[in-house]
Amino acid sequence: MPHPIANLDALGFDDIEDNGFYTSKRALFSAGIGARQLGYNLTVLPPGSAQCPFHSHRAEEEMFLILDGEGELRFGDQRHPLRRHDVVACPTGGPEVAHQIINTGTVPLRYLAVCTLSSTEVCEYPDSGKLGVFAQASAATGVAGLRRMFRDEANVDYDDRESLKPPQRG
Repeated sequence: MPHPIANLDALGFDDIEDNGFYTSKRALFSAGIGARQLGYNLTVLPPGSAQCPFHSHRAEEEMFLILDGEGELRFGDQRHPLRRHDVVACPTGGPEVAHQIINTGTVPLRYLAVCTLSSTEVCEYPDSGKLGVFAQASAATGVAGLRRMFRDEANVDYDDRESLKPPQRG
């Protein structure tokens, strides 16, 4: 059984992204402390950066606890200042709860992220008109994982490319 405690000062960063505005370091430690239904990470954003694009979740709810620094929360069509010890709730839903944390300060912004875990997730990206569909792989059933991003303008009707005639019998 994993040790159920992690000290935030002792974590190693295992998810590092350096992609312009989307530059961050994350320590993903859920599995290491035995979490099964919640995901945990420590995120550090340099000044002027965000960890990810403006997005909403249909299955996973998120909570953020600001540990150090200051920033801004984009939430739906609003913007809110963030500072040390603020707790942010990001419930599931559509563009009205889309969210993004941006470091608007002059020092690194550190926050603890906690989310419910779902084996299947759909994310919407209002700024870029994308839709993400994600499903975990299952070793038990041999089902492969799925990770797809789509542009919203590719939306088609339910019957698109489907034959409206019954299938031929072999």
